[in-house]
Amino acid sequence: MTSASTQCFAPTASVPGELKIVQDATCTFCGCVCDDIDLTVKDNHIIEAKRACVLGKAWFLNHQIDERPSCLIDGQPASLEAGYDRAAEILTNGKYPIIYGLSDSPCEAQRVAVSIADWIKGTIDTTTSVCHGPSGMAFQGVGEVTCSLGEVANRGDMIIFWGSNPAESHPRHFTKYSLMPKGMFLPNGRKDRTCVIVDVRKTKSAKAADIFIQIKPRKDFEALWTLRALAKGIELDPELVQRETGVELSVFQDLMERMKACKFGVIFFGMGLTMTRGKHCNSEALLALTRDMNAFTRFTAKPNRGHGNVTGADNVVAWRTGYPFGVNHSRGYARFNPGEYTTSDTLANREADSGMTIACDPMANFSQPAREHLASIPYIALDTKETPTTRAAAVAFTVATYGINTGGTVYRMDDVPIPLRPAFPSPHPSDFDVLTEIEKRVKTIQGITS
Repeated sequence: MTSASTQCFAPTASVPGELKIVQDATCTFCGCVCDDIDLTVKDNHIIEAKRACVLGKAWFLNHQIDERPSCLIDGQPASLEAGYDRAAEILTNGKYPIIYGLSDSPCEAQRVAVSIADWIKGTIDTTTSVCHGPSGMAFQGVGEVTCSLGEVANRGDMIIFWGSNPAESHPRHFTKYSLMPKGMFLPNGRKDRTCVIVDVRKTKSAKAADIFIQIKPRKDFEALWTLRALAKGIELDPELVQRETGVELSVFQDLMERMKACKFGVIFFGMGLTMTRGKHCNSEALLALTRDMNAFTRFTAKPNRGHGNVTGADNVVAWRTGYPFGVNHSRGYARFNPGEYTTSDTLANREADSGMTIACDPMANFSQPAREHLASIPYIALDTKETPTTRAAAVAFTVATYGINTGGTVYRMDDVPIPLRPAFPSPHPSDFDVLTEIEKRVKTIQGITS
């Protein structure tokens, strides 16, 4: 590490053959960011991850240091210095450079990435734009009634999951935060809570629910507006509600009575709500319903975020630019316009002419037009492993894995910052180191001395 602010990130190598225990390590696999994991390390390999869920155990126990060179230029091994120089040239030579990803990087690296986007007058976007981007737009239009997961564990006596399947996506969500924990005001844990699952199909999470409501696909908006109407005391046509939502009006009436009667209600919503028909209108309807419920009791809403630090990416980009994702600096100041400045669109529309991807794989999950255009332009890729995106990159950096090999700060899905406690070092640089060196060279090329 080259900076005093990052020296604390560097873990110490374990003595060969000796066991090392890293207490209260943080798992960065999903948005729960569980920070109570005890790791047992032997010969720079994690052999036990106490208290980790099945996904967390796979994340820790299957971790291997990638043996590829730390830098490849046009597919050939190169020195890091040569890679930094080439990366800076690509970014400064572009007329419409883009930076995308960031959801699996610590906040310190994200901060540098935003600075680079500013220096090169480029567009910066996070993976939020293809998952909970509609939620971010809804927050701006409606606002958010929010709380921490600690408050949920201690106070939440009615938990609703809408378009979310935490049993498979966030396995410790039930046991650590939302359903099972015995809280300050819920001494009996699960017995003191009512769990409602609303989804278009019966997922594994539905087994944990007291009430499961299966609505018609693509009818989330209608179902949420039905509940809003009931909260306002508006009479509805039972036949119309049944036809539009696939659920009897009496079911919604019973749910609304329970929602009004609870002491602290929470709605967790996932991509089953945000990325279906309606998108940000669905999120707005849910957030508006949450706001309506506060006329009767305390009610909050939180998105169930996926990647380990996607919440941090939104926060950091918002601190630096005023907007959470899809931010363009081409005029010398920040502009926000999802659909125009979001990466899937700038690529599909063949607007971007250079770029940098950080801890993401657009070559594997973007549309065909977007992938084809990305392959046709020079770009830099930072990742811990080889992916379709790194294989097609002009410059590919293999970086250390955050939370296992490097430290820093990440944000839990409830916007609470969590420090990382790495287990053992990596021979590869961190993404913070790579981005810092690229930024230095970008500023030198542009004659910036500050």
